[in-house]
Amino acid sequence: MKPRIKATRQRNPELALTVSETPNVDGRSVLLPERYPTPDLFICDVLDAIPKDDMASMEHPIFSLATKPDRRIFRYEHNGNTVEIVPSVKGLATIHDKDILIYCISQLIAKMNQGEQPNRTLHLTARDLLVWTNRQTDGDGYKRLRSAFERLAGTRITTNIKADGEEITEGFGLINEWRIVRKTNSGQMSEIKVTLSEWLFRMIEGRSVLTLHRDYFRLRKPLERRIYELARKHCGAQEKWVVSIEILQKKTGASSHIRVFRSMLRDLAINNHLPDYAVEINSNTVTFRNRETMDTVKVIEPKLQKPFVDPEGFHDARGVAPGYDIYALYDEWVSWWNDSGQPELQNPSAAFVGFCRNRHKRNPIR
Repeated sequence: MKPRIKATRQRNPELALTVSETPNVDGRSVLLPERYPTPDLFICDVLDAIPKDDMASMEHPIFSLATKPDRRIFRYEHNGNTVEIVPSVKGLATIHDKDILIYCISQLIAKMNQGEQPNRTLHLTARDLLVWTNRQTDGDGYKRLRSAFERLAGTRITTNIKADGEEITEGFGLINEWRIVRKTNSGQMSEIKVTLSEWLFRMIEGRSVLTLHRDYFRLRKPLERRIYELARKHCGAQEKWVVSIEILQKKTGASSHIRVFRSMLRDLAINNHLPDYAVEINSNTVTFRNRETMDTVKVIEPKLQKPFVDPEGFHDARGVAPGYDIYALYDEWVSWWNDSGQPELQNPSAAFVGFCRNRHKRNPIR
């Protein structure tokens, strides 16, 4: 196991999350309870996986925000990207159903970080999945889990969104298939076999993923989860991200009237419970300010002496060095770092991005 060093940054304490248990106007906590504060020793390896989400579905509204069966055909276009989502008779896959995909992505990335080869087909333990995503493990929890699998498998998507650099217009399901392999004595699912879509698997192989705060699974409302995804994708580690209310509504996929959408944004800003980002509402814009509470994780392999660059670093590197093979640049940067006497790197990801930016400036690929 690679040694992992965690350092939490919080340079702006005035933006810190302080109201996670503050009651809402209806008397409930604005966040769901943390149902499993004490890790189960038997599933500690599963719980240790850092939540990861694919960038494409964070950017584009692929999942329904409805709490009742949503059987409409949804089409979204923005900056040359198109997405058409067709439901099954069970309805569109929802943002809460996405927990299953986040779990799968996170487990595969954790294995890749340990040097293992990823596989599109995963064998999951139902209880581990429910605990990791902060869901209830009673009979209703298993029933909801089965319904989520049915919607994920039945929802069909046609899109030209790039997967690992390739733009291919194709249609697919979010998961190719799923099967209950084993049941408990009570008849509940115990072990599940899941095969991810090739499109999603390419995202994982290319590490086109971003880290989520664990409190993402404590957000009650579908819109809150969707807005957090967008803030995480667009603001990232920057100081702030400013977006018009109109564009934000379009990106969320929310079908509510603009007045209702504004009201929900105001509630989000007042309660101040969004992980990682504080929300400010102006006349026509929304500002997301980085709380700077995200963990900075460094992983160093002693034998190979390769500074760890997280997925966000590779994502940023692609942006500053278009046309380059980012992994070839990484190997070149590692060689340069070793030849330079392995100087201490406060932020390996930022150092790698700077290296790629300078390379592109000296020799841009047209």
